[in-house]
Amino acid sequence: MKKIKSPKKGLPKNFNEFNRIKSIGFSDKKLSELTNLKEKIVRSKRLALKILPVFKKVDTCAAEFKSFTPYMYSTYQRNFNINTECEASPSSKNKVIILGGGPNRIGQGIEFDYCCCQASFSLKEAGYETIMINCNPETVSTDYDTSDRLYFEPLIEEYVHNIIVKEKSKGNLVGIIAQFGGQTPIKLAKFLHENSLPIIGTQYSSIDLAEDRDRFRKLLIKLKLKQADSGIAKSYSQAIKISEKIGLPLVVRPSYVLGGRAMEIVHEKNQLKNFVEEAFKAAENNPILIDKFINNAMEVDVDAISDGNEVFVAGIMQHIEEAGIHSGDSACCLPPIAIKEKLIVEIKKQTKKLALALKVKGFMNVQYAIKNDEIYIIEVNPRASRTVPFVSKAKGIPLAKIASRIMVGEKLSKFNLTNKNKKMFAVKEAVFPFNKFPNVDVLLGPEMKSTGEVMGIDENFGLAYAKSQISAGNSLPTKGLAFLSVKDSHKKEIVDLAKKLIELEFTLCGTKGTANTIRNNGMKCKKINKVSSGRPHIVDVLNSKKISLVINTGGGNSEHRISDARALRRGALINKVPYCTNMSTAYACLEGIKSLKSKKVSVKAIQNIFR
Repeated sequence: MKKIKSPKKGLPKNFNEFNRIKSIGFSDKKLSELTNLKEKIVRSKRLALKILPVFKKVDTCAAEFKSFTPYMYSTYQRNFNINTECEASPSSKNKVIILGGGPNRIGQGIEFDYCCCQASFSLKEAGYETIMINCNPETVSTDYDTSDRLYFEPLIEEYVHNIIVKEKSKGNLVGIIAQFGGQTPIKLAKFLHENSLPIIGTQYSSIDLAEDRDRFRKLLIKLKLKQADSGIAKSYSQAIKISEKIGLPLVVRPSYVLGGRAMEIVHEKNQLKNFVEEAFKAAENNPILIDKFINNAMEVDVDAISDGNEVFVAGIMQHIEEAGIHSGDSACCLPPIAIKEKLIVEIKKQTKKLALALKVKGFMNVQYAIKNDEIYIIEVNPRASRTVPFVSKAKGIPLAKIASRIMVGEKLSKFNLTNKNKKMFAVKEAVFPFNKFPNVDVLLGPEMKSTGEVMGIDENFGLAYAKSQISAGNSLPTKGLAFLSVKDSHKKEIVDLAKKLIELEFTLCGTKGTANTIRNNGMKCKKINKVSSGRPHIVDVLNSKKISLVINTGGGNSEHRISDARALRRGALINKVPYCTNMSTAYACLEGIKSLKSKKVSVKAIQNIFR
């Protein structure tokens, strides 16, 4: 077979050469990169040569009888007969195209697939034909009977555009939903807008306003809402100047990224260069935000729906972990357990103000940080968030179904939404794949690492938290030896935690500094070596199955301290010992243990909770 070479200079000038290149899978975008020409020029050349997409069916009935639920894929042909060779058959109905989330990976999970499916079901009930574009073989949105028609295609401009053109050729395309599949379809909003393709729900101007860190910062100033000191950098030199002005610690955030990719908290000056360079790579020609990191703050997630005039705040979730952990990785509680009522009222007020200012139509997610009763806005996502399924199930409200109807023009008032909430606590916990990756540290940060989530529900917060840990495969112990090792800033808090653990009938052990602090406050605590201090050390004790709980907040940036903390966390993971890497998680853990020891665990079907 003749080897096909990719073009190096300019485009192929004849059909045969161009067609061969397309036939082995080169997209217009890839050809653009190889030839150093704009993608529009590549596309116009292809169209001039009449190399056009043709859609073929995958027959879900294996030709035994007529299939009413086939799905489509595309290829390229020249001068084909559209009536006989193209098997896509657009209908004359009112139709809505839903852009899915693409392949599941860390940062882009099943939560967005849930939203896309619920939108499809809801719009079908309202009389619309639903068309799904997605390419994930593992999820329900790519089941051939979830939507009326499924295109199993990549979520990139060329393929999405081809499908939209085909569907617009017949019937009435009401619009395209880009806000249910997470960051992947949101990145297509600019392309849809520039090509005059109808987005329904929140428009591109609002999406870009929220994603562009500089424009969003100016909006917050206009609305008189607080944000940590920050600056926008479009070059490495600008980033360094801004960092020096703001001071450490700080957070580096790229625009338009998936799952917090390349977001980092910078504690040391020597970390800055690598973190900034990685952020610019991830941002893909977009600016990066550098903002002051708010130490020891509480983070809050809020999901809301707006029809452009009214706003329904569906859920206010308090993170269990301190601010600085990606919202997809942090455990959270609905309703909040430690936020003052006046702050909850203010959060609702600010959420509504943001939704109306951004002209949101559909979903919006806001992340806040609270410190010393001051509310700071971290970021706003004018789309469905990965917490939508959790809030929907915790509240018994089909939020994605309602949001999809809002996007096609229905009003919030039609749905009589109220925050009726039985006195139930719902705790979401993330599930991590650390045991599959031997060299990965379990320490969490602003870049997402989880691959799933679970939830626990109970009238008692401690039991709800304990249930969430059981579901995540991290069952809490009710007795045994607890190992404690915390940084200096947590030494006062560890005394209180140690007292609580003793009251719960645990015995204590710890590294030298932590053990001395506990002993100096009148409690027994056995000293155990760090890994760098010689054997037997903490990992040896973990391997001997003698420890039932680990509370370790680390500390210090020297090489041996980082290595010690990493080895401890991996040892706890390998031996399936529950571990807490921050103090707020440790307190929640103790609440769970206390409830397990004093209350009876009961199980109830989720559909019966709200009856």
